[in-house]
Amino acid sequence: MPLALLALAIGAFGIGTTEFVIAGLLPEVAADFGVSIPAAGWLITGYALSVAAGALPMTALGTRIRRKHLLLLLMVLFIAGNVLSALAPSFGALMAGRIVAALTHGAFFGVGAVVAADLVQPEKKASAIALMFTGLTLANVLGVPMGTFIGQGLGWRATFWVVAGLGVLGLLGVAALVPDTARPVNARIGAEFAVFRHPRVWLAIGTTVLGFGGVFASFTYIAPMMTEVAGLPQGAVSWLLVLFGVGLVLGNLLGGRFADRALMPTLYTVLAALAVVLAVFAFTAHAAVPAIVTLFLLGGFGFATVPPLQMRMLASAEAAPTVASAVNIGAFNLGNALAAWLGGVVITAGYGYASTNWVGAVMTVLALGLALLSGRSDRRAAAREDRLVTA
Repeated sequence: MPLALLALAIGAFGIGTTEFVIAGLLPEVAADFGVSIPAAGWLITGYALSVAAGALPMTALGTRIRRKHLLLLLMVLFIAGNVLSALAPSFGALMAGRIVAALTHGAFFGVGAVVAADLVQPEKKASAIALMFTGLTLANVLGVPMGTFIGQGLGWRATFWVVAGLGVLGLLGVAALVPDTARPVNARIGAEFAVFRHPRVWLAIGTTVLGFGGVFASFTYIAPMMTEVAGLPQGAVSWLLVLFGVGLVLGNLLGGRFADRALMPTLYTVLAALAVVLAVFAFTAHAAVPAIVTLFLLGGFGFATVPPLQMRMLASAEAAPTVASAVNIGAFNLGNALAAWLGGVVITAGYGYASTNWVGAVMTVLALGLALLSGRSDRRAAAREDRLVTA
């Protein structure tokens, strides 16, 4: 695989760390600012909503910029957002820092996915995207647990300083390894908007929102779930996140490999398995060992959805890959925001932290329904084309 994929993975590592590390630090942040844990959960929801809102505008702003230059600009803004978070004097200021960092997320992964797919042969595109997203999964294996450990030992602000440093490494990696192609991100942004007239694109977006969002209904509140419900000590959160991250890495790579072979069957399978895992987690969360096993499976099947979901979007919007890819990254995070909010609703209603898994299971079942509908639509379209050819 090209070295440019390594550069993209480095940037993804930094972005993934800042996105997910807050889940392990919610109790510390809530205590510092005197807010409830569900209220602190808005730091996750706000980040996800900002990714969804910023993906398309940030990509559009770069329509006349070379892809490498846009990626560099995004990394600079990412660093600035994390420095602001580290210095935040209030909960609102911390939210502002999270928003600045989040605005870079969608465009980086959206453009990065297109760059990754363009660097390899057509039959390896999903695997290339999976390799770029390996930086995101490794962030969960290494960056998030380390950030949680640092935050619990030295204070959560120290974590954001470390994440800003990761952003600097990502900036240097992109500068050194990503090729500086002459082609702009997209010379005619208006032309790409036309792709959103097609129902199959909206079905792909809906599948992403509900499918990956289901993971975050559970993961957003994983720290209090594993400590207060499963009965594990607070110090166990870091290594539990390592275990979750190992599942992410394996699921991501396997999801990419199988999606290259059979895209839609892979998508159906992982969504169905994810729904089952989330439903089971609602019961196993009450006992330490079963909860730990289920957490690993949640990470594996959760991120096995990422390559097929991203490839499905690219396949549904072949004429507009850059904007469609960025919008789909926004859809991932819109699902995260929706799931985190719904999880907070059921917790506030008194159903407990384990009940968030039912929210995730329902979302994932709905995603599977949309995926099946999308596949059926594709088969009908193919049948119509065959009839026209033979007529």
